[in-house]
Amino acid sequence: MLLTRLRQPVLVAVAALLCQGAPLNAAPARIGFNESIRPIFAKHCVACHGGVKQAAELSFIYRDSALPSLVPGRPDRSLLLERVTEPDDDQRMPPKEHGPRLSAKDVALLRAWVEQGAQWQEPWSFVPPRRGKAPEVAQSDWPRGEVDRHVLARLEQEGLAPSPEADRAQWLRRATFDITGLPPTGQDLDRFLADARPDAYDRVVDRLLASPAYGERWASVWLDLARYADTCGYEKDPHRDIWPFRDWLIRALNADMPYDEFTVKLLAGDLLPDAAQDDVLASALHRNTQSNFEGGSDDEEFRLVAVLDRVNTTWQAWQGTTFGCAQCHAHPYDPIEHDEYYQCVAIFNSTRDSDTRGDAPNLSYPIDPADRAQAERIDREIRGLRRELHAPVARLAAQLDQWREIAFDSATSTGNTKLEARESDGHHEVWAEGTISAGSKFALAGPSPVPSVTALRIDALPKDPDAAIKIPELGFAVTRLKLWVAAPGDQQPREVLFRTVFADEADPLYDPVDSIKDNSTGWSVGTRMSRPQHAVFVLDEPIELPTGSRVTLELKQEQKTDGSAALVIQRGRYALSADPRWTEMTRGAPFRDATERLAVLESDRKQVDSVNVPVMEEVSPGNERQTQTFVRGYWLERGDPVEPGLPKALPPLADDGPVDRLAMARWIASPQNPLTARVQVNRVWAQLFGTGIVETLGDFGTSGEPPSHPALLDQLAVRFQTDLRWSVKALIRELTLSATYRQANAVTPELLARDCDNRLLARGPRGRLSAEMTRDQALVLSGRFNAALYGPPVMPYQPEGVWRSIYSSAKWEQSAGDQRFRRAVYTYCKRTSGYPALLAFDMTARDLCTAQRVQTNTPLQALVSMNDPAFVELSEGLAERMASEGGGSPAQQVRWAFRQATSRRPTAPQADELDALYADALAAAPAEGSAEQAHAFARGVVAATLLNLDAALTK
Repeated sequence: MLLTRLRQPVLVAVAALLCQGAPLNAAPARIGFNESIRPIFAKHCVACHGGVKQAAELSFIYRDSALPSLVPGRPDRSLLLERVTEPDDDQRMPPKEHGPRLSAKDVALLRAWVEQGAQWQEPWSFVPPRRGKAPEVAQSDWPRGEVDRHVLARLEQEGLAPSPEADRAQWLRRATFDITGLPPTGQDLDRFLADARPDAYDRVVDRLLASPAYGERWASVWLDLARYADTCGYEKDPHRDIWPFRDWLIRALNADMPYDEFTVKLLAGDLLPDAAQDDVLASALHRNTQSNFEGGSDDEEFRLVAVLDRVNTTWQAWQGTTFGCAQCHAHPYDPIEHDEYYQCVAIFNSTRDSDTRGDAPNLSYPIDPADRAQAERIDREIRGLRRELHAPVARLAAQLDQWREIAFDSATSTGNTKLEARESDGHHEVWAEGTISAGSKFALAGPSPVPSVTALRIDALPKDPDAAIKIPELGFAVTRLKLWVAAPGDQQPREVLFRTVFADEADPLYDPVDSIKDNSTGWSVGTRMSRPQHAVFVLDEPIELPTGSRVTLELKQEQKTDGSAALVIQRGRYALSADPRWTEMTRGAPFRDATERLAVLESDRKQVDSVNVPVMEEVSPGNERQTQTFVRGYWLERGDPVEPGLPKALPPLADDGPVDRLAMARWIASPQNPLTARVQVNRVWAQLFGTGIVETLGDFGTSGEPPSHPALLDQLAVRFQTDLRWSVKALIRELTLSATYRQANAVTPELLARDCDNRLLARGPRGRLSAEMTRDQALVLSGRFNAALYGPPVMPYQPEGVWRSIYSSAKWEQSAGDQRFRRAVYTYCKRTSGYPALLAFDMTARDLCTAQRVQTNTPLQALVSMNDPAFVELSEGLAERMASEGGGSPAQQVRWAFRQATSRRPTAPQADELDALYADALAAAPAEGSAEQAHAFARGVVAATLLNLDAALTK
């Protein structure tokens, strides 16, 4: 209790040194805020004084909010010290119901920190990395580079020494799996063991990095981050064609696209100036969000769920930050405010996609690579022609003095929909009231306001514009529109034909021309609308209307609905124009030529065999959504509007331009961002060494684990951006050739007790194969491996009844021929029913961004590798190879197969045990078979056992 009441500075310094184990004659050490003080606040204080709750208006997340409890330099006058040392348990902090008193060490640290001026720091990961001087080491002949010097310096500080170098076979197996995800072949091993050149290791790494298998292996990491799947998720979980995105990842990784460029294309490839087809395809990263097509679900709710998921995924994958914690309140531990979260939401909130079945907008991506250049040329010309056609239309439609609204005196509807013609805001409008029926047909009639007609304009408006800007109203669709006119004395009205239709944007998601055709599509904003929309229907021929003429409109909405489709225009204005320019424009040679050329191009484009891939696309100018905060994270309870922006605790954007996805992507990929390089370097490190320098790959914040080697992480992050020029392959090359990576992975009992997780790196990495590696190794060993790259997902063997699609007739159709023997990265991924053999080995369902898989070792895995028919079939392939490649005797075949599966020769006891297994299996073979069949049976038993060995399932 003495330490809790200390006041004199000298005694405080002595107490702090004692608590840290320092000798009494040492000078008082400078107290680092991030190292010593922030952890105390995070553990004991921020639950009540943090981002979620700020009792007494006090927060220990921000310095300004903490200052009322601090007097820098005067711990004796600081409320913080007074309360944590308060002897009365009913008055002290933290309160007894929230935990025990602070330890004497913690109190001493706080006191010394306040006495030294209470200097504050941003969280360590928010501070730009700096490349310091490589540390001095005693064992100077061990390091091969800066990485090794940092590792060795820490080992020597801990009184440890590195392990001996791994034998060549062990290193080759480790490096081959880490770089390509495949095992080394026997020939690979023989060549490497025989290569006495000084650069033998370098040659191996360069060969592996050049292999197409590299991109497939590392794409698996990004598919987890991208929550990639071949289905849409939620209850119905229907199919989605997004596999070209997976192929883009593989190609980009194999090409070693610089990580900054890779980042920009994934986050905002569609917004790049003159974006190429592959740039747009890259943006499909954020169309991997789930879509809910369950009947009656709210499309706007699940659109917003997708938007929030994109925000959270971006910050998790690139910034290693639990940014999503700020959806409901300020971040509990890190300096991220609640409204700053929604400023980032605003960046993503103006994309055109919504939670609709068509998954629009889509990129029509050619299946055959030979067609892609032609398709891209056609697409560019189509976009240009559409803009060319729309520009004069937009200018003419905006001249409002030409339009005369129709004052309908009759408005009826089929079904339960009730129509009312009324004046509102000085305009003639038609409102739909009550229950809105699907398939409704409007009949609107009234006197013509003009003596002649060249065009009809329909304005669809939200009923409550102020409310709709926050929470959009139901959208609409016009699947068929007809116009009749009747002059005085006419017995029957006559139908007027339309030449064309223009929406208020050049390239609408739904073709408005379909509204004058007999089909079930047409002018629509989808299921939700937040702003007024309009369309202009241009007549085929101008119509003269004598005084007293009447016009009748018929509007149909014939789309099928299960409770979430667009219905009818609930508030509309209908106006006619007599302006001859509509006729002149649509009959003129420029318009005619452009329209004919567009029709030819669209026809040519349909001849290119393509797949529709959902991609990101911004709404047209003027249709941007307003973003508000969600009170307590609830989307129906809105707070203040926010503008796009980024957290103030991080460096600002480089310029003052618009804060859109492209600006954000460039900010993330800039050297000024303190997190991006650290997070990627740490991710690569974790893939190679089993554990990251920061163990919590997705949390570089206060609640995550601090780095085990902070200076090494910073050194790698700076070099990744500068010397290595954002090259992931160069980074992997350096790490796999380091002395640290080349250590043997044997562990002594003493080292295991001292550092069971190998955070100090006193030995080489050793870990279980990933789900994909487990299957891919079995494929290679079987001799049946199909190494073809790219293409639609494949369906290897799966037990009957595992995949039941309750809302569709979709079935798991086993791929024909050797397609079922392709790498696991190409296996069909259904979110609600993942491939069992991969799930058993810890593959995720891909519902959300996964920064770090949980690694397990359960009996279920042995059930897969020993009993799954897919693995049995592959073990039979290995058994056949034993007979054809392994040698003439069973003993030779067993030893050959062991080496193929484990990359080493068996020890004498291991060989004896396998020989005994072979003999037992041979004796147990079916009696009715031939001798060769009995040996084939025994080889199969041994092969299945080898595929299940720990040595085979470990890299």
